[in-house]
Amino acid sequence: MDERKQGPVTREALFAVMQAYKNTSLLRTGIELGVFPLLTEPASAETVAVAAGAEPRGMRILLNALAALKLVEARDHRYWLAPGVDDLLIPSRPGYVGDMIHVFASDFEWDALKRLPEAVRKGGTVMDQHAETPEYSYWEDFAAYAPIVAKPTAQVLADALSPWAGDRTNLDVLDMASGHGVYGATVAQRFPQARVWALDWANVLPFAQEQAEHAGVGDRLSLIAGDMFEVPLGGPYDVVLITNVLHHFSPERATELLTRARSVLKPDGRLGLVGFTTTDAPPGEEPAAHLFSVLMLAWTSEGEVHSEATYGEMLQRAGFGPAVRHAVPGLPFRVLTAAPV
Repeated sequence: MDERKQGPVTREALFAVMQAYKNTSLLRTGIELGVFPLLTEPASAETVAVAAGAEPRGMRILLNALAALKLVEARDHRYWLAPGVDDLLIPSRPGYVGDMIHVFASDFEWDALKRLPEAVRKGGTVMDQHAETPEYSYWEDFAAYAPIVAKPTAQVLADALSPWAGDRTNLDVLDMASGHGVYGATVAQRFPQARVWALDWANVLPFAQEQAEHAGVGDRLSLIAGDMFEVPLGGPYDVVLITNVLHHFSPERATELLTRARSVLKPDGRLGLVGFTTTDAPPGEEPAAHLFSVLMLAWTSEGEVHSEATYGEMLQRAGFGPAVRHAVPGLPFRVLTAAPV
């Protein structure tokens, strides 16, 4: 039985894939030069160039290319934002997402992906510094710029914990690999009885502290600096959060971390996980997860996006019951909650 369903790949489609990096480069350049806030009203390339500190010819070529991507409109040598762009790419707007270019298109990732053929041959990263390097400076950029996409997921996580956590007198929370601190801060906001211990490398923890202060829960945050596989965890805790990090490791290594979490969790506590997962669906139906696995191949020793079945096996080996799965509207992440057995 022939299971092939999609039509033939065209030359045009293949060429579009080949030069997709150019689109990313154009968007990153527009954001870095501060072009988009200068186009809320029609303006010439010369006017924009002066305001951005650029050369007029270079700005004209950039603006025409951004117009070709339909991010900018152009007519009679004047340029302005395409509909919807003002809400997304002007920093003063609440829906601004431009800073995510520092995460999605960082030099750290680009440098690793340039060596993807070597990583495929080896079966893991060939970079001297990568996602598992202690105090890797990329995580500072991630912590600074990624909260915009973490906040909706953090709300789903808090909602998932709410029926169980709402009536507890105390709620001690360990936020492992806390990064920007959005998950711990959101839980502390939702539950006034919560106190959070954020664990990460020393160079990242100031971002978690800043996030907690911004959320009004800084007085309920404590910091634990070090390697989450080795540093004393304290506890016991009512909740342990492990967010967007298990895909950095093999199932065996991830199970080791889950087992550590189980060892400091109260018998009636809860585990909260956030990350990509895959199912039995074809990769074309879950593109974000499978493309993210490529980054893990280039950027970690043994990491990849794990399937829901693999998560179930890891949780069972670490001493947890079956996970409850919660979708995040509009984002490819999954929230999983589980209780110890």
